[in-house]
Amino acid sequence: MSRVLNPNLESEDNQELSLRPQKLTEYIGQEKAKEMLDVYIKAAKKRNEALDHVLLYGPPGLGKTTLATIIANELNVNIKIMSGPAIEKAGDLAAVLSTLEEGDVLFIDEIHRLPRYVEEVLYSAMEDYAIDIMVGQESQTKSIRIELPPFTLVGATTRFGDLSSPLRDRFGVVIRLDYYKIEELKDIVLRTSKVHQTTIDDVSANEIALRSRGTPRIANRIFRRVRDFADVRNEGKIDIEISKKALEMLGIDNDGLDYTDYRYLKALVVTFKGGPVGVESLAATISEEVSTIEDVYEPYLLQEGYIKRSNRGRMATEKAYDKLNIKYFKGLFD
Repeated sequence: MSRVLNPNLESEDNQELSLRPQKLTEYIGQEKAKEMLDVYIKAAKKRNEALDHVLLYGPPGLGKTTLATIIANELNVNIKIMSGPAIEKAGDLAAVLSTLEEGDVLFIDEIHRLPRYVEEVLYSAMEDYAIDIMVGQESQTKSIRIELPPFTLVGATTRFGDLSSPLRDRFGVVIRLDYYKIEELKDIVLRTSKVHQTTIDDVSANEIALRSRGTPRIANRIFRRVRDFADVRNEGKIDIEISKKALEMLGIDNDGLDYTDYRYLKALVVTFKGGPVGVESLAATISEEVSTIEDVYEPYLLQEGYIKRSNRGRMATEKAYDKLNIKYFKGLFD
């Protein structure tokens, strides 16, 4: 079963890329980030220089790719998009870098997953606007230096701590994206409904926002599923009754938790007596990858206070026990 609340980009989201805001003024939320970017972009344009390299970090689904596109639009330059795991050889990166024009934006998503030898090629590209490539084989290898025009690298990561210090230090602009407020998510749902030419009332938009885990991508995904129910059962009109019915069938509760979150919390509370327990043991118990637990499940559960992380492992809070209707006993590690 596909997880509706999965904030990671899926094939369905690719159909929505054209619906993304194109300018900072159209972008909802992240006011501090927008204000900072507006100043940096205007300053770079005023000096007729390339914008300094930008690192965007935070949980998935908060708009890092959208912001990268907006940066390019605001600078009136082209953008090339790559994914860290897809860059397997230094030559792959060099091929893209050599096609950049002055001021262009290169966006690398999941930049923390770049292979180390590829990352090292990036150092000189970011700092000196040049790359050194080894060509030939064995005794006949030689180094070729390729000069690059000034460009802006925009990196995105969900794991700021996994970035190496040399790479992290080469970004002049570092911006953290935070979870969205309910009112901001409501505005995003209303905007999406207009783009899709779908009728939705404020109460229904707010209901979807409440259950979207502070994440625009999830809000838009839930909206599309609710719209399906409205098209089939309510002549295309989204009201509170059809919204609650759809959300109930999707298994999303009033706090935005779904069945996978409950599996995680039950394993932690019931199987491991509230913890502390290592993430590897939790992952094995609920048959999930450790990276999926750390990147998808835990950020929101931590944000909302259902779990705590310590050097001893994961621990359930009193709020988690209340969610599962299990009596809480204060333990040794509280």
